[in-house]
Amino acid sequence: MKVLSMKHIFILLFSLLLIPLALVSASDSDQEQRLLYVATPGIRNLLEYGGHGVLVFDMNNGHTFVRRIASSGFDAQGKPINVKGICVSVSLQRLYVSTPESLISFDLTNDEIVWEKNYQGGCDRMAISPDGKTIYLPSFEKDHWHVLDAVTGDVLARVEPQPGAHNTNYGANGKEAYLAGLRSTTLAIADTQTHKIIRHIGPFGGSIRPFTINGSQTLAYVCVNDLLGFEIGDLTKGTFVSRVEVPGFHKGKVARHGCPSHGIGLTPDEKEIWLCDASNHCMHVFDATTNPPSHIAPIPVRQEPGWITFSIDGRYAYPSTGEVIHVGTRTTVAVLADEHGAEVHSEKLLEIDFVGRVAVRAGCQFGLGAVGVK
Repeated sequence: MKVLSMKHIFILLFSLLLIPLALVSASDSDQEQRLLYVATPGIRNLLEYGGHGVLVFDMNNGHTFVRRIASSGFDAQGKPINVKGICVSVSLQRLYVSTPESLISFDLTNDEIVWEKNYQGGCDRMAISPDGKTIYLPSFEKDHWHVLDAVTGDVLARVEPQPGAHNTNYGANGKEAYLAGLRSTTLAIADTQTHKIIRHIGPFGGSIRPFTINGSQTLAYVCVNDLLGFEIGDLTKGTFVSRVEVPGFHKGKVARHGCPSHGIGLTPDEKEIWLCDASNHCMHVFDATTNPPSHIAPIPVRQEPGWITFSIDGRYAYPSTGEVIHVGTRTTVAVLADEHGAEVHSEKLLEIDFVGRVAVRAGCQFGLGAVGVK
């Protein structure tokens, strides 16, 4: 039997000590990260609310700041211009951010810009297909949408349903896109195979602002001009259903968007509707299981809210004012702050989950219902 020298014994013991460290390292690299991506300036072009770029926050660690991704998007004088929309393709590992002038594609694996392209009529709040291959990109309040190849940014088609192209949603089944114009009282639905308008929903009580849809694509909940509340439309019949006003609150002057309710979202389980109230600096929660939806509670926020979305699991609500609100308790559990400790506000944000540097799922900038959605 060969006797080991002290040198060999030391090497063996050192190697055994390294094994648990290697296992910990491998475990850490395989652990799923839940990250919140926030594009700024996401409140007009106001740099005091997070500066310029895409800010990343750790959702598993109190929404602490992780890093800032450098972006483009500058005007002729070299000043950052405001972000209009954000979406993700998990299949392509791409992040997309729009400004009034261009659409920017980032590689999620290394944070590098892949391409930036300008389009006739500019860009607004886009939506991406569930398979991550096609983008419906509205012009900047003109009368058309461009349909894009998400890989290259090339234009595949042009859709012209109504004036004031603005907010856009893609149905969970991938077969329909929902197109809202700032100067239209109807919501247009496009067939995503032919890229033709197949029907309109409404008319509603005013021009349509932010809107959301349920997972089965049967109902739309829309904000309209001059309403502290929302309206409901039947997506299958194409008809207006009802008007819901916020009880006990009065609309007043607002600094942004020109309407008291600019922002509405369904919790993923579709049990609640969350509505922005810019006039009174709060979010309103409605019970979506009643007909009509009934008001449950107001939640104060620190400034005018102009947008609302949710984490993929529905645990957190993200108003544009930067609070992180626990949906179950309706309490603020964190506030978004940048690397300098300054407040971060944005209407353009969503969750992306990673294993290592590979994105495995992504949320949506809109608070869309997810019941029945795979």
